[in-house]
Amino acid sequence: MSALPRIPALISRAGTASALTAATVAASVLLPGLAGEAQAATSPGAKAVKVAASKKGSWYQWGATGPNRFDCSGLTQYSFKKGAGKKLPRVAADQYNATRHLSRGSRTVGDLVFFHSGRNVYHVGIYAGGGKIWHAPGTGKKVRLEKIWTNSVWYGRVR
Repeated sequence: MSALPRIPALISRAGTASALTAATVAASVLLPGLAGEAQAATSPGAKAVKVAASKKGSWYQWGATGPNRFDCSGLTQYSFKKGAGKKLPRVAADQYNATRHLSRGSRTVGDLVFFHSGRNVYHVGIYAGGGKIWHAPGTGKKVRLEKIWTNSVWYGRVR
């Protein structure tokens, strides 16, 4: 039996006050991936992405933690604190050690992307989806959205 015929009955039983909730449940029956995307949009990482995106065009400054200038780890630290109330250590390597490590296939929007050479982490950004990150690239550059340019990256999720 299709889920579609049950939707009107579900909504009518729910009453007016719960119609929106029932519609959301019905949509999740019809489009199972929708609930996961909605949940991801409200995750701490997704909130941090919004903050980082709002800083587009801010100048890079070594050691800066915002609100108008950032270095790479300063941007991630600021974005998670302002967007999600999460505290991160100050430098990229310490941020990596403070996250739950993930495989490339497990990454989601809002996870941190750590650039490394051997065992040394030297840069961090916030995954924005589609193989892109928000980051503060370096001296003379501004906060921007950019494609991940190397395979020498690790992923971490803020707890």
